[in-house]
Amino acid sequence: MSTVPHPRTSIPCDAIRRALVIKLRAVGDVVLSSIVLNNLRHALPHAELDVLTERASESVVRTHPAVSSVVVFDAKRMSGLDLIRDVRRRRYDLVIDLFGNPRTALVTRLSGAPYRVGYRFRGRTYAYNIVAEPRGGSVHNTQFNLDALERIGVPIIDRAVHLFPSADDRAYVDGFLRDAGLGNATLVAINTGGGWYTKRWGIDRFAALADRIATATGWKIILPWGPGQKEEVEALKAQMTSPAFIPPPTSLMQLTALFERTGWVVSNDSGPMHIAAAAGSRVLGIFGPTRPELQGPYGEANQTVRREGLDCLGCNLTSCTIGNICMTALSVDAVYEAFTRLTRHSSSQSMRP
Repeated sequence: MSTVPHPRTSIPCDAIRRALVIKLRAVGDVVLSSIVLNNLRHALPHAELDVLTERASESVVRTHPAVSSVVVFDAKRMSGLDLIRDVRRRRYDLVIDLFGNPRTALVTRLSGAPYRVGYRFRGRTYAYNIVAEPRGGSVHNTQFNLDALERIGVPIIDRAVHLFPSADDRAYVDGFLRDAGLGNATLVAINTGGGWYTKRWGIDRFAALADRIATATGWKIILPWGPGQKEEVEALKAQMTSPAFIPPPTSLMQLTALFERTGWVVSNDSGPMHIAAAAGSRVLGIFGPTRPELQGPYGEANQTVRREGLDCLGCNLTSCTIGNICMTALSVDAVYEAFTRLTRHSSSQSMRP
């Protein structure tokens, strides 16, 4: 594990009555940032521990047993000034800004908290009195988040990412699997989503891959989907020659419960990919414009695949002027071979049905 390249400033944990962790935006980023929660709860056993996030990611942390409450920022319904007032009235002793954009830096600065932790991003350090060096370009996103805790002397006692679907979430998934005749089947989920089009492998290739997996293994293919994706997975299923199963609509925690029952997941770099890894599925992540060593599916059992040899890999661009070749040049053969390596790597580990 890389060492933290800055001195530690231990905070007086016994004096912290209320703490706030800030992480906005993408679901996957919020999933990975949740690695700090058990560690903070261990260091602050008697404190109120809140998380500030946006509506789309609220459920990721809402059910976490380390979290006291979730502060939701809804940009359509509240202004930045409203958010600042809300945070100030809660009288936090410690605020940790894991997001570090201009808005969250300002919220942190005006929170009134005596301990304000953030990263040395340009134009943001005025907001913090404890500053961590940002290593987002050299360590996995989980370690980037843990760096903030190590900066303030919080011991890292848990390096796993945990999500907590409810009994109702699991019952919902059990009902779908039972009705589809999949209760005892080994499941392979194919996730076609991705926040940027540049991160999306082709639907026709996913269909060919799914058929190849189903034919070779006899395992059952499921096609999870989120908002705006139903037609996409229906088109994928229509291109397949093997049977495939489309789940009913799922919330993020219902999707987590589904991935708890799924042996394998093949996914573009996306929020569901990180949810699958946290849920315990064995994950093959398909990468191109993002860097797997920084944003790959977390966990030693998981693997990634990309079209090696391209100078533009890891460009981090949301649009492409050269035909998105990192995805279009990635063959079905290459991804299938990576999937077989994943299954061989995990063959000695116990698998769920």
